[in-house]
Amino acid sequence: MEKPAFKEALKFWTKLGFISFGGPAGQIAIMHEFLVDRKKWISNSRFFHALNYCMILPGPEAQQLAIYIGWLLHGKKGGFAAGILFFLPSMFILLALSIIYVLYGNLPWVNALFDGVKPAVIAIVLLALLKIAKRSLKSYFHYFVAACAFISIFFFNIPFPLIIVSAVVLAAIIRKFLPGIFHNKNASSDLRIEREEDYYLNQNSLSPLSDFKFSNLLKQVFVTFVLWALPLFIFFKFANDFKFWNDLSLFFTKAALVTFGGAYAVLPYVAQVSVEQLNWLDELQMIDGLALGETTPGPLIMVLSFVGFMAGYNHFNGSLLMGTFAMATTVFYTFLPCFLFIFAGAPIMEKTQENKKVKEILEIVIAAIVGVILNLTIFLGKAVLFPKGISFDSIHYISLGWLIISVVALYHYKINMVKWIALSAIFGLCSYLISTLT
Repeated sequence: MEKPAFKEALKFWTKLGFISFGGPAGQIAIMHEFLVDRKKWISNSRFFHALNYCMILPGPEAQQLAIYIGWLLHGKKGGFAAGILFFLPSMFILLALSIIYVLYGNLPWVNALFDGVKPAVIAIVLLALLKIAKRSLKSYFHYFVAACAFISIFFFNIPFPLIIVSAVVLAAIIRKFLPGIFHNKNASSDLRIEREEDYYLNQNSLSPLSDFKFSNLLKQVFVTFVLWALPLFIFFKFANDFKFWNDLSLFFTKAALVTFGGAYAVLPYVAQVSVEQLNWLDELQMIDGLALGETTPGPLIMVLSFVGFMAGYNHFNGSLLMGTFAMATTVFYTFLPCFLFIFAGAPIMEKTQENKKVKEILEIVIAAIVGVILNLTIFLGKAVLFPKGISFDSIHYISLGWLIISVVALYHYKINMVKWIALSAIFGLCSYLISTLT
């Protein structure tokens, strides 16, 4: 395999920014299908090695995985291109929707479009979850860890970081006393099916980017700090209300550093502080923002950009310009740490590919993540299928029917995901028009 051209990779990263529906599970599945299955730019082992690292970082793991693979393929310019293009289209789409939202309110026909898309999004997440679970749950012990993670977060509401730490400790203990429990009985057949040499980036290829130097780490930390402080300096010198911009910048920096477990792990914290303490928006606006975030491409953490927009819009007396500046500031501080985590940590992780102990422990981490993603899938499914509470009387049968149809269409007939999202929006609008006429 020859090294892919940067132009070809750039085309994919741009496309990904517009079609990355379905949350992290769906986004990871899209990257896997294109980069591993179709283009063979990176092998399955290297892909999941990178994913294991991104899973244990704070921040959106799918976006960080894009940065990691972009970095592996084309260095820092590839990482920046993949990472920025992952969220940039979503930011502009969400900005347009936010402006429509504050100008025209909660339009019924817009809600109808979203109501049609939501069941299709659940289907995308469900199929992606099954695909990832099939590739990452390699033994009975992996299934056990996934089940324990799901039970912990679903029934006992145990924090995500504690689940990950527990998985690492359990893996280290079990590996010491019962190392055979990690072994996959079908490993030999798997190796016959997938040959590493068929891929450009594979388990045997050495990347010149993997050389770790402490001086480079210090330089990256310094540059990141300068970039972090620069907007604050500009606000201090030129903004009329520095306190607002300082609160906004510090709050979303803190939010970016505690987003273990994806957006749903940090949204309760963001909602509590932004609604109850800072009074940037009210509870209903927060819920509407979550609905917008669920039905737009890009990471769900982009909901924070809606919060930033509403903060600037409400604080500056309905100014669309200030709302736009506040959204851009929010996006900057939310995603800046992601690039530091990858550019500083990826060279270290690349050296652990042949470390069997590290590899097995990270595989247990991703097994735990499968359980957590299952919890998120159920969370989304309940909101769509049982909008008035869980009971047979409250089932939204139209959404349930479209969910089943979506699963069949996407899994059995392999219909293009973007086309199906568009068709689902049309279905939602038609359902609304029929209900109003009858």
